[in-house]
Amino acid sequence: MDELRKFKKYIDKHWIESKESALKITMAIQNSELNAGNGNYTRTLHVPKFFDRDDKARFEHIVEQTYAIFRKVIVAYRSDARIRALFPFSKELEELILLEPQYPVPIPICRIDIFFDENMKDFYFCEFNTDGTSAMNENWRLNALLELNNAYTALKPHVEVLELMETWIDAFLKTYHETANAKENPNVAIVDFLEKAYLSELYQFEDRFRKRGLVCEVVDIRDLKYDGTRLVSQKTGTPFDVVYRRAVTKDVMEHYDELKDDFIACVKDANVVLIGAFQTQLVHHKCINQVLFDETMRGYLTKEECAFLDNHMPKTRDLTLAVANEIVLQKDNWIIKPKDSYAAKGVWAGCDLDQHRWAKVLFDFVDKDYIAQEYIPPFKSENIDLVNHDHWMMYSNLTGLYTYNGVFAGVYSRMSDSGIISTQYNEKTVATLFLRGNQD
Repeated sequence: MDELRKFKKYIDKHWIESKESALKITMAIQNSELNAGNGNYTRTLHVPKFFDRDDKARFEHIVEQTYAIFRKVIVAYRSDARIRALFPFSKELEELILLEPQYPVPIPICRIDIFFDENMKDFYFCEFNTDGTSAMNENWRLNALLELNNAYTALKPHVEVLELMETWIDAFLKTYHETANAKENPNVAIVDFLEKAYLSELYQFEDRFRKRGLVCEVVDIRDLKYDGTRLVSQKTGTPFDVVYRRAVTKDVMEHYDELKDDFIACVKDANVVLIGAFQTQLVHHKCINQVLFDETMRGYLTKEECAFLDNHMPKTRDLTLAVANEIVLQKDNWIIKPKDSYAAKGVWAGCDLDQHRWAKVLFDFVDKDYIAQEYIPPFKSENIDLVNHDHWMMYSNLTGLYTYNGVFAGVYSRMSDSGIISTQYNEKTVATLFLRGNQD
């Protein structure tokens, strides 16, 4: 909070200069890969998010505890039909999840999104992102653009920046090289349904892999062909040794018949290394919030792990008619979400709606694969959007803990003045910095 006060004092004292600085940053974003066109570009605020060394240690501990639970869920799913029955997966998806990965790490990449109270140092989970984990480049670019931030360059805070692009490539290659018959220089395919993909980031990764001397291509997953021994790009003829999967499982399963003879067949034959394997869906799907409270699942967890979940997991229930009737007059206490989605698509927070609209939305989604979840009021902190406003505002915070091969790697900081923190709900993304001690 001391850094925020310093920034606020400096910005207020250098108002015109700060407004000009904010405009330069916005123009730089618009002229960068963070501009997707049609007015869709990353919005930011003028004060970065600062955490200290104790916060960093706290995040490392949260990741360690959470990842240990994830590992147990995967082991239990593989060995226990009772656990498999807790998940609403098709036989086809269950078969893919049960495929043994060719590497020992259960989830190569994930982002654990939490509501972190910066005063109390406590938190609640928001959701877990495995399939399609993104925004690493967004994080990198916003940190790079701090050189245009007048307050940052004047105050020169003593900070550590946790870079997320090169470190993910390091983790990705480490995972690949733990597989049998790994090549020193593998051909890498970055795959997604390109009409849905965060393309600018995928091409940034492609460029960085290539700068390491590797063959790398961004490929639409439907353009991968399987010749019985190799997975090959239909457009370039490039054979691939390893796949970086950005295509989320939900999208893969919606196109299952289209993919089953090529991409899926090759994965089943273990003729390509898939990072990450489909077992990541066990954590990505929002039913995990309920599975972790099931007594059968809890038989696999320690008392300490159960207490950890009890203290930090919001209450989650299937959105049935009975539940809707129970919570309809408690709109500010609940949020509803699709069970298997991403980017906050289809998410509604009662606090953002009037009573009539909340009741309509709530009953519209009864028995339609939705959950109702206890709404956790996010921690609010002061910041300023100097491009659009002339006053300071309180913003809700969401803290994303990137986890590479089970280890904390960095933070994605998002802020919003609405109840839901996502791009479609007035999200702002800010650079994240960790304060160093005087002895560092």
